[in-house]
Amino acid sequence: MIRVMLPAHLRTLARVDGEVTLDIVGPVTQRAVLNALEARYPMLRGTIRDHTTRQRRPFIRFFACEQDLSHESPDTPLPDAVAMGAEPLLIVGAMAGG
Repeated sequence: MIRVMLPAHLRTLARVDGEVTLDIVGPVTQRAVLNALEARYPMLRGTIRDHTTRQRRPFIRFFACEQDLSHESPDTPLPDAVAMGAEPLLIVGAMAGG
């Protein structure tokens, strides 16, 4: 079971409180987690990654185990602690400005 923490606005859109848990079959990658998340919560399609290119949206970041995974390949396996459910995958809305 994979644990995912969404930013507040996406939790509201998905109508969930707290973290989301997902069952992933096969390798636990960003792509697999996002595919499962969008399948379970179709209202999130296009909010985390672009509809057409499937690329991460510019102001969305991914963190796990105190590491920024935002620029990793979507097919790179996530850390073992995330795959085992010990640590959540954090999806964070980044801020810009000064």
